[in-house]
Amino acid sequence: MAVAACAILAAPLRAEAPPIGSEIDLSGWSRTFSEEFDSLDISARGPGTRWIAHVPWGGDFGDARFTDPAPGFPFTTRDGVLRIEARKVGNVWRSGLIASVDPQGRGFAQRYGYFEIRARMPEGEGVWPAFWLVGIDRSTATAEIDVLEYYGAKPDLFKSVAHVWNRDGSRPHYSDWSRSPAPGATTAFNTYGVDVEEDWITVYFNRRAVWRTPTKPEHRQPLYVMANLALGGGFPIDRTPDPSVFEIDYIRVYAR
Repeated sequence: MAVAACAILAAPLRAEAPPIGSEIDLSGWSRTFSEEFDSLDISARGPGTRWIAHVPWGGDFGDARFTDPAPGFPFTTRDGVLRIEARKVGNVWRSGLIASVDPQGRGFAQRYGYFEIRARMPEGEGVWPAFWLVGIDRSTATAEIDVLEYYGAKPDLFKSVAHVWNRDGSRPHYSDWSRSPAPGATTAFNTYGVDVEEDWITVYFNRRAVWRTPTKPEHRQPLYVMANLALGGGFPIDRTPDPSVFEIDYIRVYAR
């Protein structure tokens, strides 16, 4: 699928929140974005590529520097799987991030719908892979949904968070979060998804609902996609395996 020229405005769903444990049925949905990682169309900051290798607003986070793409590092694709590698280069940890819009907001974003990654987590204390969404409009606040945050120090669990960060630094910021079981996170590929609707944000593991939270007004806008292998996140990295690899089979987005 080509890079989207503008955001997709999918129809919202006003309904009862899906029961925890229920399975999402995508048979009535349309796939609006599909990245199967047979290859990787990426540049440092765009324009014109499907992905860029830094957060669109600039700056890094965590204890590894997100690195411009180069042959063989930090991104490789093989047999339809993207490998994001973290390793020490000299005394500095380096790793990778992919984002679906560039600093000018060009690329793929969608308001409402189901966003999903199929991935296998790296092992070891200090690894911090994530799959997350951010709102296009950051003029007054940053709307963020962390579908998946995985901490190697806490295997078999993943964290999901809905954030609203006020850009002027005023408080209160908004955060609601949950930790959910993720059996086999490092030994098998599993799916991690979120359905963002007008009333509810619902997180899924292997397409079964594990957590939900009310949708804040700031999240009712086009959201773009990011995935990365960061390090740290509040945990030490002195015993982090070098190298560490986050494997992604696909990223897909659906609309009703």
